[in-house]
Amino acid sequence: MPRKQPTEEDLERRKIVSVNAETVTDVTSTDFPGNWPGENHAWDIEKVIRDTKIEFHQNEPAEASFSLIGVDASIANAFRRIMIADIPTIAIEKVFIDNNTSVIQDEVLAHRLGLIPFTGGREGLDNFMRWLPKPKDNEPIESTYFDYNTISLELKVTCTDNPDAAPGEKDPRKLYNHGHVYAKDIVFAPVGRQVKYFAGEDAIRPVNPDILIAKLRPGQQIELSMIMHKGVGSDHAKFSPVATASYRLLPTITILQPILGRDAEKFAKCFPEGVIGLAKVTKEEAARQGSGYEGHAGELKAVVVNPMLDTVSRECLRHGEFKDKVRLGRKRDHFIFNVESTGQWESDAIFLASIAHLKEKARKLEQQVVDMVR
Repeated sequence: MPRKQPTEEDLERRKIVSVNAETVTDVTSTDFPGNWPGENHAWDIEKVIRDTKIEFHQNEPAEASFSLIGVDASIANAFRRIMIADIPTIAIEKVFIDNNTSVIQDEVLAHRLGLIPFTGGREGLDNFMRWLPKPKDNEPIESTYFDYNTISLELKVTCTDNPDAAPGEKDPRKLYNHGHVYAKDIVFAPVGRQVKYFAGEDAIRPVNPDILIAKLRPGQQIELSMIMHKGVGSDHAKFSPVATASYRLLPTITILQPILGRDAEKFAKCFPEGVIGLAKVTKEEAARQGSGYEGHAGELKAVVVNPMLDTVSRECLRHGEFKDKVRLGRKRDHFIFNVESTGQWESDAIFLASIAHLKEKARKLEQQVVDMVR
């Protein structure tokens, strides 16, 4: 059977998931992504490089938004899962409580401490800190603790009356010393070569120093030590470097027939602000036969400004005056990612690390296939 090449129109049409008034159609493409019967879709690395694009919309240390274009959903979802579960961070794993007379039980206190995100010098975290090995049989876990795989922290707080408090003061933060225990009260205790990598601004510290840990009253005390090490989100959520890592498909809004005047204003209100704009019909458009704008020069018309802001509520499809005038959809190969970092990694670095991790997974799989064939 001869192989044919699809037209550009075919390729663009296949990329759209149709969003109708009551249904969503064209949600699947083929049994094998990127392959269509009777067509030549042989692997072409040049085509992959040409079609795959990354466009950043927001790039801040705590949050990044970017578009990943030209890949299958399986690839986009692989990046999302790797960012959540496979990028390593450090977190508190062991809590040794010497004294806790607060109202919070030991187990709850330890759990709260484990969920506090920490950060420190990137060179130390990436290149110096290694994985904590599992102890051998009948070997205490402490025998595996070294300066390159564990970090020690301490928390020693005692609540006392504040002798300088004003008479009649009701605010416990002014009435007592250490009435509130915060993450900033945790002290980093460097060991060995950690002084070199985690000193000054690179010291191990909470991402947010004002995280509330407990509330104390005079006479109550918390005294404990903690051990933290590297881990991944697939072991426990406290090791995940992201607060959220999600994606959505790019909405598409196609105006099939002119929407003018009051209808245009109503049409714009069917979408979030900034999605649909209003523009005046030009004389050239009004003079062009078959444009639908004949005789409407100077009137307002609806135009698509920024479909990325759309939430695909389908509100416009509920109004009869817009029937057959608009088509909604989503682009199946355009993924809009939103990544929020917990603070140990910068948000864009998490995505770059996920790319490197996926490449390493592919390299190992390739080697396993080669070994299997042999």
